[in-house]
Amino acid sequence: MKKSPRNISIIIPCFNEEECIDMLYRNLHPVLDKLLFPYELIFVDDGSTDRTLEILLSLSEQNPHVRWLSFSRNFGHQKALKAGLDYAQGDVVITMDADMQHPSSLISTMLTYWADGYDIVDTIRID
Repeated sequence: MKKSPRNISIIIPCFNEEECIDMLYRNLHPVLDKLLFPYELIFVDDGSTDRTLEILLSLSEQNPHVRWLSFSRNFGHQKALKAGLDYAQGDVVITMDADMQHPSSLISTMLTYWADGYDIVDTIRID
């Protein structure tokens, strides 16, 4: 029996990613808008000292699907992921890095595997 998500959460920890955030968003936005499910993009600013938080604020004002958390200092990638998981409302959660090492084009494929009954879908980069 195929499953259908009610809501998808994508968690993206960020630390000093001002140069990546806009491009990541531009890559993710069209992929996510093609999905037939509601989604939220949760950016977790891990105490950045650059313009990362400013950019996230701007994106959240432009798109109601964009949500963000901000740490007062750098706590590390795993703490940022955990905070995003705690904040997520989706029944499907996808984690990505802000530096675009995870291709957004794989999201629909991952969701297909999940819908086919897999509880966990993971990818690994092979070069």
